[in-house]
Amino acid sequence: MAKKSRYAEIAEVLAAEIADQPAGTRVSSEHEIAARFGVSRAAARAALQELEGRLLVRRVRGAGTFVNRPIDYLLSRRQPPSGSRTVEEAGGVHRRVVRDVRRVDLSGEHADRLRRVEGSPAHLLVSQTYLNGLVSSWTQAWIPVDLLPDLGPAVRAVESLDVILRQMCGVVPVRAWCRVSSVLPPPEVAAELDAERNRPVWLLESMSRDSRTGAPLMCSESWSRPDGLRLVIELDDLD
Repeated sequence: MAKKSRYAEIAEVLAAEIADQPAGTRVSSEHEIAARFGVSRAAARAALQELEGRLLVRRVRGAGTFVNRPIDYLLSRRQPPSGSRTVEEAGGVHRRVVRDVRRVDLSGEHADRLRRVEGSPAHLLVSQTYLNGLVSSWTQAWIPVDLLPDLGPAVRAVESLDVILRQMCGVVPVRAWCRVSSVLPPPEVAAELDAERNRPVWLLESMSRDSRTGAPLMCSESWSRPDGLRLVIELDDLD
């Protein structure tokens, strides 16, 4: 059996040490690892890259390296279309930061999905999501103005869009459909996700409706880092 390289041995030691540490815990830097194990910076870097490849750590430019704990993110019609609730039920810590809320005129597929004529006003909500303290997703959501006239103050006060729609509109949101694909992110999205442009991310396109009336409520597009979420797709029971 071939002898393990030095960086692989270091990676095994570090993996064992961080096994019980919570997500977001800072991991030793390349310089600290090199000094501790008496190896070059290149070997220390290779050890961290090995851990990153196993999704055990996340390297954040300008901040350092942190323990990473991917969670199972359930996509199901039986699961409310609430990112915060889904993450919390999976044992993660969810935080959404609103980056922009503005009115736009619906066009093309967004108007079709929401069953509105082209040019109808909608809120465009742009938000960034953090999972266990690390950036996870970048989302754009369209909500008709006639459904919810005053969205801005609500999204800055309440974490969950699902809760806002239930409380302010008297509806019960469910997923009408969800499409998942692996894509290269647009440059501006890659920058917001702190991701490399040549590495694929998850693109989740989703449509929510009112479970009682079938009326469309919201459509969204969300780009998510694959090292933060393991997507679990639950097929509906056909019985």
